Amino acid sequence: MKAFTYERAASPAQAAEAAARKPGARFIAGGTNLLDLMKLEIETPQHLIDVNGLALDSIEATPEGGLRIGALVRNTDLAADRRVRRDYALLSRALLAGASGQLRNKATTAGNLLQRTRCPYFYDTNQPCNKRVPGSGCAAIGGFSRQLAVVGTSDACIASHPSDMAVAMRVLDATVETVRADGTERSIPLADFHKLPDNTPHRETALETGELITAVTLPKPLGGTHLYRKVRDRASYAFALVSVGAVIQRNGSGRVAIGGVAPKPWRMQAAEAELKNGAKAVTDRLFADAKPTSQNAFKVQLAERTLAAVLLEAKE
Repeated sequence: MKAFTYERAASPAQAAEAAARKPGARFIAGGTNLLDLMKLEIETPQHLIDVNGLALDSIEATPEGGLRIGALVRNTDLAADRRVRRDYALLSRALLAGASGQLRNKATTAGNLLQRTRCPYFYDTNQPCNKRVPGSGCAAIGGFSRQLAVVGTSDACIASHPSDMAVAMRVLDATVETVRADGTERSIPLADFHKLPDNTPHRETALETGELITAVTLPKPLGGTHLYRKVRDRASYAFALVSVGAVIQRNGSGRVAIGGVAPKPWRMQAAEAELKNGAKAVTDRLFADAKPTSQNAFKVQLAERTLAAVLLEAKE
């Protein structure tokens, strides 16, 4: 691990300003992803800004009937909150499907959204990776790609996004609240928060330099049946090959997002319009532009079968 300087922020605005002022600065809270990357020297921040002391760890009702989840709310606490379990059960299920109990005790809401890909070539500093070193190439293209994305990819990157929580948040139409380095605030729909790789796969989110996530807001509850199903190589402590997050209403309509298949949670309203026609009709729309490799083409059929199981469970 390379040497770095360290400070504790006194306010969100101060943290954002410090991050913009010091080149190579990163925020640290739970550190469950960042510290691993620092140990491998994949990430080498020159300065760490500790945000754990900021008052961003509460879950509050909004005037619109939704919930405002502080950026520092731990995954365990969010999954266990009675309002989340009652009104946003999809979110609770997705959180409990991720990582391990120990990691969920440390991981934060903002950190979960910002975790980086688990592509093996991103983690291997001997291999070219456009996320790690822009312009160096993508070893995953033509390499081992079983775990990687099949849709939303580009000629520069085929990495998939690892978050379970983000899939649920995408179904629920969450909004990310931030503060910029100049102290101004803004709200970013989660649909626009994660970027597709195109020619700049190192730019993974819509955040500006120094911009700090302060909260994630959920609109009022959707009702319906909330389900999250995760298919992985082992029963626990593994990332999804395919995951399906869904909210299904009694009339058969609903919302669906797929994880493990794209650089961001994959959701399309045109596909959701096909829910009454069954899982294949939905996934035909979702994967119409898919470009799988020979090693991960199975994900398309696996997504269809997983969604079919979710729809059957909702019906029952």
